[in-house]
Amino acid sequence: MRSHPLSLALGLAVAALSCSVSAQPLAGADAAPEQALDRVVVTATRTERTILDVASTVDVIDRARMDERLVRDLKDLFRYEPGITVTNSFGRFGIGDIRVRGLGGNRVRILTDGVPVSDAFSIGSFSNANRNFVDPDTLKRVEVVRGPTSSLYGSDALGGVVAFFTKDPADYLSEGERAHVGARIGYDSAWDGTNLGATAAWGGERWSALVNVGHRDGHETENMGEVGGEGAARTRPNPQDRQDSSVLSKLVFAPSADQRFRLTAEGNEGRARTDMLTSLGRQALTGAENTRVHADDRQTRARVTFGHEMDAVGAAFADSLDWQVYRQDSETTQDTLEERVTAAGVPERRERSFNFDQRTYGLQANFFKAFATGGAEHALSWGLDLARTDTRQKRDGRLTNLRTGQVTNRMLPDVFPVRDFPVSRTDTAALYVQDEIVFGDGALRLVPALRVDRYELKPEIDGIFAEDNPGLEVADLTKTQVSPKLGMVWRFRPDWSLFASYAHGFRAPPYNDVNIGFTNAAFGYTAIPNPDLKPETSKGVEAGIRHSGPVVHAALTGYHNRYDDFIESTRFIGFNADGLMVYQSQNVAEARIYGVELKAGVDLGGLSDAWAGWSLQGAAAWSRGDDRTADEPLDSVDPLTGTLGIAYDAETWGAELVGRFVEGKRRASADDLYLSPGYGVLDLYARWQVTPQLRVNAGIRNLTDRTYWAAGDLPLTVATTSGTLDRYTSPGRNVAVSLAVDF
Repeated sequence: MRSHPLSLALGLAVAALSCSVSAQPLAGADAAPEQALDRVVVTATRTERTILDVASTVDVIDRARMDERLVRDLKDLFRYEPGITVTNSFGRFGIGDIRVRGLGGNRVRILTDGVPVSDAFSIGSFSNANRNFVDPDTLKRVEVVRGPTSSLYGSDALGGVVAFFTKDPADYLSEGERAHVGARIGYDSAWDGTNLGATAAWGGERWSALVNVGHRDGHETENMGEVGGEGAARTRPNPQDRQDSSVLSKLVFAPSADQRFRLTAEGNEGRARTDMLTSLGRQALTGAENTRVHADDRQTRARVTFGHEMDAVGAAFADSLDWQVYRQDSETTQDTLEERVTAAGVPERRERSFNFDQRTYGLQANFFKAFATGGAEHALSWGLDLARTDTRQKRDGRLTNLRTGQVTNRMLPDVFPVRDFPVSRTDTAALYVQDEIVFGDGALRLVPALRVDRYELKPEIDGIFAEDNPGLEVADLTKTQVSPKLGMVWRFRPDWSLFASYAHGFRAPPYNDVNIGFTNAAFGYTAIPNPDLKPETSKGVEAGIRHSGPVVHAALTGYHNRYDDFIESTRFIGFNADGLMVYQSQNVAEARIYGVELKAGVDLGGLSDAWAGWSLQGAAAWSRGDDRTADEPLDSVDPLTGTLGIAYDAETWGAELVGRFVEGKRRASADDLYLSPGYGVLDLYARWQVTPQLRVNAGIRNLTDRTYWAAGDLPLTVATTSGTLDRYTSPGRNVAVSLAVDF
C-alpha cells in the first residue's frame, strides 16, 4: 500500500499544463479586507455565512495572514490562537496533533478540502504516526470550529473540526488576467531551514488550472537547552536533517457559469534523519551501553479528488449541490538502527521498522434548498458521506550478534514481525440534515441539525497477527450513532448578535482498541479484544455575544462540554486461566471542560485621523478541565492564554508587534508533575511591497530571547524532579524572511 504522492500529483500537473486556455479570463477571487466577524465561513453550517450568523465559535486564518506571520508549519499556523494547541515532541518525531479546547489526538476532525486526514497512532518508543500532513503553502484558508460538531461531520468531531482549504486557480487570477506565475524563497533560523515554492495558474472562459510545488530543507528545531554531548542528560536537540516536498495541482472545467468540475491531485513527502545522541550511553533499564542510535522517519500522503458543483439545479430536492469522490493514501515508516554492548558484554545491532498505512475511498454529496413556510425562510442542507478505510500496522525487526554474525528476529518482548491489531477495514455511512430557519425580518435564526452515522469494523487475521496471538478471536463491530444539534442566532441590532447552541459529538471505537492483540507468556501478560466498546460521546453547551462595527469588533463566548465513555487502552482487568495478566480497552473515563474565550480588535484610525493605519488585535482563552472518573485535573487543558498585537498598515508596507502571554500552570493530575511557569513573549513582523510584483516579509520571534515552555511542547507526564526540563523549551530569538515574486 505504499503511496507515490509526488508522481501522482505531477501527473495531473502535466495534464493541467496541456489544457487549452480560451481568450476570456476568469474574475479574481481577491476581496477587500473584512472585519473579522464579517468573514464568510462554510465549515460551521456547510453553507456560506458570516461569523455573525453562525451558532458556533469559528476561527479563520486567511492566506494574507499566513504570509504576514511567515507560517511554515502547524505550530506557526496556530501560534496566536489561544485555546488551540499544536503538540510537539523532543528528540525525533516533531509535530504531533492539534488540540482544541484541551482535546486532541483523533478526537479532533481534521479535513483537507473535505477529505479527512488519516489517523494518528503510536506504540512504544520507536513508533509514532502523527497527523502532520499539510503544507501551509498550499492553503488559502483555514477554519476551526470549536466544540462538538458531529451533527455535520460525524466521528472524531468530539473536540471540534479543523478544515484546510487548498488554493484554486481563481485565487491567483485577477480581473483581466489569463495567467499567473509566482515564486517564493524563504529562510527560518529556528531550524536553519530554507523553503522554495513556485505556482503557475491559467484561466479561460471554461478551463483553468493550477500547479503549486514546494520544498523545505533544514535541520533540528532549536531550543534553549545548554547541555550537549551524549546520553540521557543531553538537553540540546538531537542533530537532524529534514526535507519536505509537496505538489498541489487542480484542473477546473466550467461548462457554464453556474457549474464546475474540479480534479485535484495533491501529494506530500517528508523525511527526517536523526542522530539520537540522547539515547547513547548506559541504559538504566537494561544495563546495555548504546554506542550508536540512528532514526530514519518517512511520511507520505497522496490524494486524488474529483468533484462537481452546480449553483442552479432547479429541482424540487435542491437549488444547488456539490459532490466529490476521493481516494487518499497515507503511510508512515520509521526505522531505527541501534548498536550496543549488552550488560553481558555482547556487541549487537538492533534494527526496528514501524509501518502505519491507511487507504481511504469516499463519496460526499451535499444538497441545498431554500423555501418558505408561513413567516419563516428555510435554508435546508442535507447530504450523505460514505467512506471505506483499510488500515495496516506492522512492527518488524532483527537482532544481529556482531561477535558471531548470528541473526534472529527475536527481540524480547517481541518475536518479529508483529501487528498490534489485525488488518482492519472500516466502513462508514452517514446521512445528515440541517435547517436554518430565519424568522420575520431575519433577526432570529434557528439551526436544528441531525446526523446518523453507521460504523462497521471488519478485522482480518493474517499470518503475522495469528502467529503473535495464537488462538485469539477478534471481533467485528457495528454501531449506529445519532448526533443532534440546535443553534440559535439573534441579530438584535445590525452589527450585534447573540448566539447559543447545544451539540453532541462522538468518536467511534477505534480498530486498535476493539481488537488490540499481543501475548507475551515470558513476561506474563496478554491483551484481548473488546467487542462491547461503546462510542465516546460529548455534550456541549455554548453561548456568546458578537459585535462587528466599522471601528470595533469583538466576540465573547462561554462553553461547557461533558465527555462520557472515554476509552482507556490496555486496562488491567485480572488474570486468565493460564495465570497471565489480562489487559483490555474499556469505556471507563468521564471528563468535563469549560471555559471562556474572547476575541477583539480596534481600528484606531476610526477613532482619530491621527491614528490612521494603526490597529489593535487581541484574544484570550481561559479553560478548566477535570477527569471526573479519577477526580483530578486534565493535564491537556492549557492555562489562561492571551495574545495582543498592535499593527500599522500603509499602502506599500506594514509592521506588527505581537505579544503572547501565558499564565503559569496551577493544576496537574499528580503532585510531582512539573507546572510550567508563566511567560510573555514578543514577536515583530514587517512586510514591504517593493513593487507590484515583489513582496518581502520578515519576522523576529522571541525578541527578548526568553526561556519558556510553550503548551504542547512539554509532555504531560514530566516530573518536577526531571533534570532535562530544558529539552522542552521553545526556540530563543530567531528570524524568518520570505521573498515572493508574482507575475
